[in-house]
Amino acid sequence: MERRKALKSLAVAVGGLVSLPGWANGWNSANLPSGASFLAPRADAVLAEVVETILPATDTPGAKALGVHTFIQKIVTDCMEPSAQDSLTKGLTAVEALAKKTYTKSFASLDAGQKAEVLKTMSQSSDADEKGFFSLVKGMTIRGYMTSEYVMNNITHYEMVPGRYHGCVPVVAKNTTHKTQQNK
Repeated sequence: MERRKALKSLAVAVGGLVSLPGWANGWNSANLPSGASFLAPRADAVLAEVVETILPATDTPGAKALGVHTFIQKIVTDCMEPSAQDSLTKGLTAVEALAKKTYTKSFASLDAGQKAEVLKTMSQSSDADEKGFFSLVKGMTIRGYMTSEYVMNNITHYEMVPGRYHGCVPVVAKNTTHKTQQNK
């Protein structure tokens, strides 16, 4: 690389780093852009109840409290084919229909045991779409829960850079004595 090009690149990089703190100042979750949900509010509520049934609140927050249903929608919208959105929408409709058929109530109004039974029925269904929906939501619920900020900080104690560097550690040398034998 030529010296002029290198110096020009270095100057641009330094200028960018100097202006970065002013540009990045004041960001928080409230002013970051968020994608609009592709699910209707009622379907979003059903998805929230499904993820809460898969990972309910105990002495730690459940999947619903950590916003895993929002994570699933974001991943399905941004990272998957449009057919996955249709599959998720149809699966939530099937959950609601199965709850009404079995218990004559909406999924959200069922107790925890009944919700678990509805999801168990879907997981063991002979319909590939229902089974695929449950598999997708369960996997993404676990992934979303385990990678949430709460779990990473409070349960798994994730460290971005593992290991410690202790630069000022006293070195203790073992006192060894050598015995010399004299040959006579």
